[in-house]
Amino acid sequence: MAQKIIAGVTVDVNEEGYFTNPAQWTRELALEVAQEEGIQLTDKHYAVLDFLRERYANGENLTIRSVGNSGITDIKGFYGLFPGAPMKKAAKVAGIPKPSSCV
Repeated sequence: MAQKIIAGVTVDVNEEGYFTNPAQWTRELALEVAQEEGIQLTDKHYAVLDFLRERYANGENLTIRSVGNSGITDIKGFYGLFPGAPMKKAAKVAGIPKPSSCV
């Protein structure tokens, strides 16, 4: 298992940089990971991250559509918050494994 130092904290990650232990995540770490991804976090970003973490903790399937139906943002807005590959980037910033729906 690989480790990475983020904001002075050592966390467990896989070869792609996704957390393997979501319990190690904090909002401060999310801020640092987001900066690495070229994203400046806002309250809306944190709402999406909290939604994803809650869904992941409940064992639910994470998809772009589920975020679009969350009431936090629509799909177009999700792409605006996490440009390029929204689910992959959001999962990485949220400190959860890459969803199986992502290639």
